[in-house]
Amino acid sequence: MQTIKYSKNKNWQEVLQRPVFDSSSLEKKVKKILEAVKSEGDKAVEKFTKDFDGVKLKNFQVSKKEFSEAAELLSNELKNSIIVAKNNIEKFHAAQLHAPEIIETMPGVKCWRKNVAIEKVGLYIPGGSAPLFSTLLMLGIPAAIAGCKKIIVCSPPDKRGKLHPAILFTAKLLGLRDVYKIGGVQAIGAMAYGTKTISSVYKIFGPGNQFITCAKQLIQKDGIAIDMPAGPSEVAVYADETSNASFVAADLLSQAEHGADSQVVLLTSSADLSRSIEIEIEKQLEKLPRKETAKKALEKSKIVLVKNEDQAIEVLNEYAPEHLILSCNNAELLADRVINAGSVFLGNYSPESVGDYASGTNHTLPTNGFAKSYSGVSVDSFVKKITFQQLSRQGITEIGKTVEAMAEAEGLKAHAEAVRVRLSNIVGKHSTLNIQ
Repeated sequence: MQTIKYSKNKNWQEVLQRPVFDSSSLEKKVKKILEAVKSEGDKAVEKFTKDFDGVKLKNFQVSKKEFSEAAELLSNELKNSIIVAKNNIEKFHAAQLHAPEIIETMPGVKCWRKNVAIEKVGLYIPGGSAPLFSTLLMLGIPAAIAGCKKIIVCSPPDKRGKLHPAILFTAKLLGLRDVYKIGGVQAIGAMAYGTKTISSVYKIFGPGNQFITCAKQLIQKDGIAIDMPAGPSEVAVYADETSNASFVAADLLSQAEHGADSQVVLLTSSADLSRSIEIEIEKQLEKLPRKETAKKALEKSKIVLVKNEDQAIEVLNEYAPEHLILSCNNAELLADRVINAGSVFLGNYSPESVGDYASGTNHTLPTNGFAKSYSGVSVDSFVKKITFQQLSRQGITEIGKTVEAMAEAEGLKAHAEAVRVRLSNIVGKHSTLNIQ
């Protein structure tokens, strides 16, 4: 990890720049795959699944038998853990539902807003070296709570043409049956445009590598919504003299092992603590099965030595991390000053991995600095908010002159007439002049 000393003259966007890649050549490859899926449907999906996943599948949908077999392949400990996580996530997300509140803005003028579920959504669940069944919990639960009628799930198969049993157990637990053994750009294309086998959806959710991210950005141009722009996973930790070096090192490594393009950032005012944390990282790193991946991520990661917590907050709000851990004495007070972050973890006993799995909050979060303008996934992500208004005779009479005056000022005569014709009906034909 590179150590940087704080200076007010530094351009922190440049200093803490995320890992970058050549998006121009990537976009050409992704666009070609999407266009093939759009025009050829299942045939293209079958071809790309064979090319990229090394397996030829005639039937993409997970069968009832595969669902049944999955539970038998998992330990009771893991199944019970998934159930505990499900219950916590449901409890947290169910509290996000609110009944419409009718507001009377003027006598006889009532306005309200109602949540209406997005009818068809697609959930992309990464597989491969790290099958993220936890992401299915994070996406499937709020989709169900919101009331989405059609929920499509896609995840890449292994070399045997199977999905990880934990993904299937989770899907069955959530009552999701439209699960397909398709990954990569072809999965995004299939959910976006539809094929004979897979229904098209209105919005696509889920993390993924640079190919998935690029595919999601491209389908937006065709009118398909996505959850948020996303990039590699990241964490920032602010640590002070009350921090435990081994805890902080473990938190940094938990993100570094996600991928070689992940980034971790440590901010502290103590040079001694930063050295202790680096020593702990080296010790813990050697025990990790994914240590080579973590090493590559650490090469792009930073330690920032700040003068005090004020400077730390300044840098953190500029960086806008996906995950922020405040491993310090006054974490609750400091948290009030955080304005740009996906999810915040307070104190020495709140590891980011708890939020990733089971505390109840959602782990699908904005990365790459998008926490400045985007929120993480919630029940709100799966609904549209439709406004309603209802006016009585009294209401149109009360507000009529206001609307007429504004419409006339904008030169929109028909808008004004839509009000006048009603007022005329109420007061009678011979009283029209009194209300103009």
